[in-house]
This record gives sequence, C-alpha cells and structure tokens, in this order.
Amino acid sequence: MKRKLLTFVSVSCITAAFAQQKGSFEMGAGIGFSGSSIYGDNFDPEVRNGFNTAISGEYYFSRAWGLKAKVAYDRKGYDQVPLQHEGYIYATNYSMDYITIPVMANLHFGRTKNWYLNFGPYVGFLVASKEEGFDTPTTGMYNKTDAGLAYGIGVKIPVGSFVKIFIEFEGQGGMADVFKNTDAFYRNTTTSRVAFNTGINFLLQ
Repeated sequence: MKRKLLTFVSVSCITAAFAQQKGSFEMGAGIGFSGSSIYGDNFDPEVRNGFNTAISGEYYFSRAWGLKAKVAYDRKGYDQVPLQHEGYIYATNYSMDYITIPVMANLHFGRTKNWYLNFGPYVGFLVASKEEGFDTPTTGMYNKTDAGLAYGIGVKIPVGSFVKIFIEFEGQGGMADVFKNTDAFYRNTTTSRVAFNTGINFLLQ
C-alpha cells in the first residue's frame, strides 16, 4: 500500500512538472502582505503596510516561457506625513486603493520549471483614497491612473497533477506622476510597492 501511494505521488509530481506544454493555460488566485509608499524629490514618507488579492492567468508558449496577466486589488498608500490643521501640525497617514493589472513575460526555470521570474508593464486604477487622521477623502489630489513596471520571482509546489501552491515575491515601480498638481513640489512623485504572496494555481488543458 505504501509503495502504491509513493508511486501515485511521484507520478502526480512528474505529471505536474511536465504538463505545461505549448498552448496550456493556468489560472490562479492568491493573497499577499505588502509594503508601499510614494517617492519624489520632495516626498520621503514611511512605508505603509497593506495587502493585495489577485486572480491570474498564464498562457504557456513553451515549458520555459509564458505570458501572465493579473487583476489585483491593491491596498497602497504612505504613512507619517505632516498635516497642518487649525494651527496644529499632525503626522497622518494616507490610503490609496487601486485595481492593478500587470501583463508580464514569465520565465520558468530549474530542473522541473517550477521556479519562475516575471517582468512587464502594469496599469493601476485608483478606486478610493483618504487621509486617515480626519477621515478626509483625497481622490481629488491624485491622478486616476498609475502605470509602471511589475516584476517578481517565485516557486510553485505541486500538490496534484494539475494543482500547485505558489509562494512569490512581487514588486511594482511606478513611472507616472501620482499627484494631479503639476507644481514643482509635487512633480515626479511615483508609487512603489513590494509584496509577499501565496495562493493556488490550476492547470487547464
């Protein structure tokens, strides 16, 4: 019985490792813990902790290369910024929630091609933002769209013939101005975010 179970597990892992052939498609869903902020010539706030959730899809051109796209809900922002209110100065935090869509080339490497490295552009759409000290909406301060470069590295762990758990490090570097204000003080300020994610992928034939 133990020998049969071992054989079954081994065959499942081998099948999962080599199933991603040209034309295969993989769906996934995950969640992660993130740290984000904004950076510019006149801005250097503290990192804000948040989370992201995402669904993904990848089309395999070969065992080594695929095209991967995500749709993610990203909780971004920045912390500990001085705010003057009624003659007093407070340190306050700002939240910025985006729907982010990266489209990346995905390189699979290693003996079983379970490690991967990806990179490509992303676009983000601001859905909500506020200053948290006085619960003040701030969507008027920011541009509605963000864009930049997404990148990541991770590993997939087979748990069945067509199912894998993934663990990954992911980053985003903005290249578009965050603020609507075009004065020199606000210009060239962009977003930045890194995250550690985990989730599950399903290979569809």
